[in-house]
Amino acid sequence: MYHEFSEIIARFGLWDGTGTVLLAVSGGIDSMCMADLFRRTGLRFAVAHCNFHLRGDDSDADEALVREWAEASGVMFHKIDFDTEGFAEGHGASIEMAARELRYRWFVDLCRSCGYKALCVAHNANDNAETLFLNIVRGTGLRGISGMAPDSAAPYSDDGGTPVRLLRPLLGFSRKRIEGYVRTHSLAYREDRTNAMTDYRRNRIRHLVFPVFEQMNPSFIRTVSEEMSYFAQAEAVADSYFRSVEGTLSSRKGTDVVLSLERLMALEHWEYVLYRFLESYGFNRAAVASLSALLKSDRTVPGKYFHSSGYTLLTSGRRLIVRPVSRFGPDARRNPVRQPEASDDSFTVVRGEGTWSCNGSGFSVEVVRRSELTSLKQPSGTLIFDAGRLAFPFVCRTWKDGDWFIPLGMKGKKKVSDFFTDLGYDIFRKREAVIVVDTSSPSADGRKIAAVLGERIDDSYKVTSSTDRVLVMKVR
Repeated sequence: MYHEFSEIIARFGLWDGTGTVLLAVSGGIDSMCMADLFRRTGLRFAVAHCNFHLRGDDSDADEALVREWAEASGVMFHKIDFDTEGFAEGHGASIEMAARELRYRWFVDLCRSCGYKALCVAHNANDNAETLFLNIVRGTGLRGISGMAPDSAAPYSDDGGTPVRLLRPLLGFSRKRIEGYVRTHSLAYREDRTNAMTDYRRNRIRHLVFPVFEQMNPSFIRTVSEEMSYFAQAEAVADSYFRSVEGTLSSRKGTDVVLSLERLMALEHWEYVLYRFLESYGFNRAAVASLSALLKSDRTVPGKYFHSSGYTLLTSGRRLIVRPVSRFGPDARRNPVRQPEASDDSFTVVRGEGTWSCNGSGFSVEVVRRSELTSLKQPSGTLIFDAGRLAFPFVCRTWKDGDWFIPLGMKGKKKVSDFFTDLGYDIFRKREAVIVVDTSSPSADGRKIAAVLGERIDDSYKVTSSTDRVLVMKVR
């Protein structure tokens, strides 16, 4: 086993003799086996142990064993104590997930602060197979059936700091081979009594499911390991394909990510691409399946919403628009089509010249002499009014159902909602729109819409030959 282990270490590039690696050692049979194998290599390493205080005196005995082994081996020993149950309760997590987060965050911090070149953990082939079946039970894609990677980035090291390399040198060895090595070399280790219990899903798979498979195929673990390597190759091919087409499908507009449905649907494997694209925004398999079914059906596609914990997806014409939920506040996910309620920012009284804001849009207001304008053309984002017709104060607000005006150059009334449709506005842009309201000019409801900010003025506010002063509004 040592010879094979040495070859694995060589593939990891650790025989160059530079730097020190950190071993995560719990005191169990797997990690004590890994520690002994590293000791025999003569490479420089340190040991890290977490005391989760979940098993009373047994937890302290685990710590004592690892500490004594490290001292006897002459290697650096790092130890930390965790209130695992308190952390789990405070974060709404299971004990298993809490322990995972606590230990990996600490390992990552240790590697960075002490300059360790890699973190080594003692996952073996049985652990890998158990993870595969757990993923299948939960539901997973190619990544989930590819198993653990022998060489990858450590969890919680993608936070902008230096990525920490995570190595699994025992991943190719079965638990039986590890047990044989430990017996042969009379290594001390601690047995976690909870490993024999079937209260946990992993243990049920280990003790109740795998024995049945091993009766059918005594080399079951080796067979599964080989299959996972093929799955990993297939996942790498699929990932390469996704990365090659992703850039041609999506674009970013501010905080929005826009995906072209026309380009997506032209792909032979568009359903997989859609799954991979939305997976990165936290959309679950059910949401992706529902969206795929909608795109394949004869039903109306625009105007449908799908939600993840942090994003809202809107189907809009020939596009899919993904936007952070926080853009519209905590209620946006629960009620995405609700009109914004009045607030300081959704209703602004413009009392004179200067810089103003409404509904997240900033704009400037300036009054100039008609003679100072070289042209009456209204560039994008700029509106020009007859200042004699639109007087201060006037109001800027969010739009409401029933709003109407006569767009510049037209003779008849037009609902603002229809005007938005003509412009190709989706629900998101409608929610962001700002309406300019003349409070001094009566209409059926005592107020008259003078413009849609940044788009078009009402025809009755246009500059004419008799205009003396001009009011200019520019979106900033």
